[in-house]
Amino acid sequence: MRGITFDTRALIALERRRPRMRTLLEHALARDLPITVPADVVGEWWRGRTDVREAILESVDVEPLTERLAKRAGEALAAVRGATLVDAVVMASAAQRGDVVFSADVEDLERLRGHFPGVRVLGV
Repeated sequence: MRGITFDTRALIALERRRPRMRTLLEHALARDLPITVPADVVGEWWRGRTDVREAILESVDVEPLTERLAKRAGEALAAVRGATLVDAVVMASAAQRGDVVFSADVEDLERLRGHFPGVRVLGV
């Protein structure tokens, strides 16, 4: 595994201290695996400052939405009926690095795998 990308539901699971997500985060940090969260995911998740949210953001790399990434996500939206922008950005982001995406919304992200076949999606 090269790295990990978290979507909104993964951040929610971390915030709610779900055991599986905490174990995953601890495992990744112990092995120095890069953990990426696209900036649009932060926008979808953030509902104000808390110590827990700040700690989560300190443990991940927030990736800005670049023009290149936005274009790749837009192409995925055109190809996959019903996909959302945030999900398309998550998959496009992960595809750049060959990351594994962790999500509680596996079904929606799996629909985008046809456009990003190199990305694995695992449930949390």
